[in-house]
Amino acid sequence: MNSIPKITAQPLQADNFSEFGEVIQRPPAGVRRYYNELLENTRADARVDLSLTSIAPVGNLPMRATVMERHPFSSQTFLPLQASRYLVIVAPDNDDGGPDLTRVRAFVSGSDQGITYRCGVWHHGMTVLDEPAVMAIVMWCDGSSKDEEFVTLETPFDVEEFSCLPDSGSGPDKSAG
Repeated sequence: MNSIPKITAQPLQADNFSEFGEVIQRPPAGVRRYYNELLENTRADARVDLSLTSIAPVGNLPMRATVMERHPFSSQTFLPLQASRYLVIVAPDNDDGGPDLTRVRAFVSGSDQGITYRCGVWHHGMTVLDEPAVMAIVMWCDGSSKDEEFVTLETPFDVEEFSCLPDSGSGPDKSAG
């Protein structure tokens, strides 16, 4: 019997996520930051889409990942409007263009962190921990099947929780302002 591979989720930080995208840290009160340079679109006929989604929590980890997705022509940004912690699972391309499951990474984000996946980055669907969440999502779409690509994993994997994750409601990168 084959055992299911296990991935340990680490706290999300800008340096450990930089291969896949950007971490957007909530600014201190009274400060506005612009992130336009993080937003990527490689199709002239695509339009920006801003959506809101409500996501139920998965409950306890471990969690089995069976599907990954990517957006080949657009970055995708998730901004928590109401959230505790959420799971971010990413993988670079393998030699055939699919997700490289030997290099898959998992992170746990605090409620004060958003993320932007770069164009073409393989990722798992948004997975919320602890309590229900509301997220704003920004990406570019042209309405075609090329907006997103999904793959069912030949070898699913489990994501486990790192024992020293930040408490619910606090991010690993607390800024003093």
